[in-house]
Amino acid sequence: MNARQHRTHAGLLTSVEAGEAPRAVLDAIIVPNGRAVSELPAAISAARQANAHLVLLCSLDANALSAALAARQAGVRVTAIDTDLLPRWLVPTFATDKLLRGTEFHRKVDTSLKRNLGLLIALLTGWKRILFLDDDIVLPEPADLAAAAGLLRDHPVVGLRNAGMPDNSVVCHALRGVGAPQESFIGGGALVVGEAAFTSFFPNIYNEDWFFLLDGRTLRSPAVTGTAIQRPYDPYNPRRARAEELGDTLAEGVYGLLDNGRALAEANDAYWAEFLAHRRQIIRTTVAQIQGSAIHSADKAKMSVSLEAAISSSYQITPELCVRYLRAWQTDCVRWRNHVTWLRRDYGERVDINHTLAMLGIACFAQPGIDGRITPARKRRPRSTRYEGAAPKGLAGPSSAHDTVPVLQESHRRRVVSGHNR
Repeated sequence: MNARQHRTHAGLLTSVEAGEAPRAVLDAIIVPNGRAVSELPAAISAARQANAHLVLLCSLDANALSAALAARQAGVRVTAIDTDLLPRWLVPTFATDKLLRGTEFHRKVDTSLKRNLGLLIALLTGWKRILFLDDDIVLPEPADLAAAAGLLRDHPVVGLRNAGMPDNSVVCHALRGVGAPQESFIGGGALVVGEAAFTSFFPNIYNEDWFFLLDGRTLRSPAVTGTAIQRPYDPYNPRRARAEELGDTLAEGVYGLLDNGRALAEANDAYWAEFLAHRRQIIRTTVAQIQGSAIHSADKAKMSVSLEAAISSSYQITPELCVRYLRAWQTDCVRWRNHVTWLRRDYGERVDINHTLAMLGIACFAQPGIDGRITPARKRRPRSTRYEGAAPKGLAGPSSAHDTVPVLQESHRRRVVSGHNR
């Protein structure tokens, strides 16, 4: 079946030089903020130069009030939200979360939650073009944002090319470390998203941004332009390796199919059995190459221990789990589109973000009124709404015999957990 992990997926992207791209204006920059306010100058600067509304979704070491004050002092229109205080029903409970809950593959991070919230805010505020920007990314050329926004005319999502620390998994970093060719793909750390892609969502799994680029069946024609620089980090950590393995396996397997022009429906048990065997062989071979390399002994130890953790986790992944996850994810794609339809119908588009947040019952620090007081949002409980049977008219769900459109109710559960990014 030629189920192999590929070293690059560049053939899936349309690459455009920023100087040759059309121009458009960004409506907002949305930052899943988990770091201290001292880490925000790059995002604040990008919002000021793009004249975009800055939305800071804060948890962990981030402080919503401090972040909002810093942005306001720089002359930026800003809204900062403490995501630990969100109404529980805003983001639905996904089948993929239920599948992994109670297993070692359950991710206790809130990046996906924040990005999904950002999509809902953009949709209900009437924004058409947004940038997801992580708080460890620097944008050296502000004009690149206008170029990426302009490309949304022809592409629903546009990534900025990472010229900094590669945004790769532990396994892929190790491959690069032993001299193997290994590229990185576009990701949610610097991703411009158009209105057409607001019906995609970020599942709570490593490489959630790769799944966002899909519509449940096919790739959403992504482009890449400009430059982003991810700040350095230490990629070698056993805990990180274990947490990444399922998401990295699934994403690399799915994108390998797409590279070969094959359909997602071909990702069956036989495909995953072959792919898992190939990935494990890659990891074992890389460990052997590390031991025979001239890499510093301390770095060798870190790399080897991390890869051993990755392969240990890999042996807990079965072809059946891979198939079940993808089916659950396809169901979630329908669930998310139904959720978006429900919110649009019940709430409509607001004239500005403050009205949006007030209608959704989200408290925030925002401009105006950034004088240290929290802006109270008028809470409104959603009307009891249920979707059963087929997806609403115009929303085509995945074509799988396992598709069931989930029931959406007022009692959506959402649990904020600690952690940030990858």
